Amino acid sequence: LSSSFSSLSLFHHFHTNISSVPDSGPEMAKPQVAVAPVVVSKLSVKAPEFYPSGYNQNFSQNFDSSYEDGYDGYLTLAEYVQDFLNHLTEQPGCFETEIEQFAETLNGWVTTDEALQELVELIYQQATSVPNFSYMGARLCNYLSHHLTISPQSGNFRQLLLQRCRTEFENRDEAAKGDEATRKQFHAFVLFLAELYLNLEIKGTKGQVTRAEILQEGLRELLNALFSNPVDNNLICAVKLLKLTGSVLEDAWNEKGKDDMNEVIQRIENVVLDANCSRDVKRMLLKLVELRSSNWGRVLGTSSHTEATPENDPNYFMNEPTFYTSDGIPFTAADPDYQEKYQELLEREDFCPDNEENGTDLPGADYLYFDDTDDEMDPEIEEAYEKFCLESEHERKQ
Repeated sequence: LSSSFSSLSLFHHFHTNISSVPDSGPEMAKPQVAVAPVVVSKLSVKAPEFYPSGYNQNFSQNFDSSYEDGYDGYLTLAEYVQDFLNHLTEQPGCFETEIEQFAETLNGWVTTDEALQELVELIYQQATSVPNFSYMGARLCNYLSHHLTISPQSGNFRQLLLQRCRTEFENRDEAAKGDEATRKQFHAFVLFLAELYLNLEIKGTKGQVTRAEILQEGLRELLNALFSNPVDNNLICAVKLLKLTGSVLEDAWNEKGKDDMNEVIQRIENVVLDANCSRDVKRMLLKLVELRSSNWGRVLGTSSHTEATPENDPNYFMNEPTFYTSDGIPFTAADPDYQEKYQELLEREDFCPDNEENGTDLPGADYLYFDDTDDEMDPEIEEAYEKFCLESEHERKQ
């Protein structure tokens, strides 16, 4: 009986241990091994095994708490700065909340000329190699130029940054003529320099804030390099540059009494007429000319008078339609001979009964710069018409 009781107890104990394990056959052995790893595991929820390959744990740990540990955990300045730049690239909205702590950390780390040079190079490379980081890079450069305390004899942060840009600037002609990869890198530099011009603030001795004048002149020379080598991607870069900075550049040049923007526009019109660029790029260039003719899309506030007139509202004629004389010369309501020319147009309407009485069916300002809705015109005829319109515009200006 005692022996039977012992056997029964043993059977009960064994049955309890395997009751939750599926029957896998008569050779099943050591069933308790199935749950042992869970019981003895020492893995934390933050164990490396739970992170995707390539994930940088230091990056997360150092930025999740807004730099509570400063640069602890980083072995080099380059590692710390590069992690912050990558973080800023992925989450640009963190700039306002984390830039102050970043600058404070750099002030404790960047204490030599070599370290400052390394910092400048890291930011420059990120701004000219990572798509869409040029604007954020320019903002970062502006902040650090005012908040880094180190100012060695070799130059402060802003001076070293401009020196680094000058190295690339001096190779502009060769880069604009280079292969596709070289031009792509050059275009990234051009757009970063444009963002620097807009965002880099220089404080004068009396507290006034100005832009870096050297960048203004630099952008003019970069435009020359791009237009001197009028392949498609060079011209597209020039369009991007002017859409970004055109209004600011023109205002700055006008203040100095310079006519540089008119020269740039004339250069564009010559490219449209003579260069062997694609029709799409010519369309972009002409749209840019149109943008500039509307004061870069800026709408100034109207006068305080209750009724706008040509005398008190500079935008009075902005949206007026453009008509054409019998010689194909465009004119608008701003033309001194508008009434006479418009009457002539109405008389011509008698011979064209299919047109609307108000003349809106005639080619207008939009048609002068490629009417997108006319897809049935023969390409050669359309190109000849575009050339005719530009030449007519030149004659009118003269």
